[in-house]
Amino acid sequence: MDIIISNTGGQPIYEQICRQVKGAIAAGKLKPGEPLPSIRALARDLRISVITTKRAYEELERDGFICTQAGKGSFVAAQDAELARESNLREIEEHLQAAVELGRQIELPAEELQHILQVLIEEE
Repeated sequence: MDIIISNTGGQPIYEQICRQVKGAIAAGKLKPGEPLPSIRALARDLRISVITTKRAYEELERDGFICTQAGKGSFVAAQDAELARESNLREIEEHLQAAVELGRQIELPAEELQHILQVLIEEE
């Protein structure tokens, strides 16, 4: 499982882990029933606190993306594709809302913000 942690940007590390695991599940890179690294192993690999990794796993379990079995570890939960899609849509909306608020702060016209979004979409 490839997780990239950024110390710049202000997003807590546990949220970065959650976002990347959710994205991998939604993209089909992580399949239902697939084991995840142990909390300690992931913490060691990422060179972060076990507490941070534990918090990420707890969030993922609470949101229904993974399940943990005592003595066996954590596994990707069987996913309703719509649930995974909805989670990603919610995250997109949050990012777009932040962009809209920043645009309002600098009095950016809506058309210009839409143009920026269109340019970003077309770059791919």
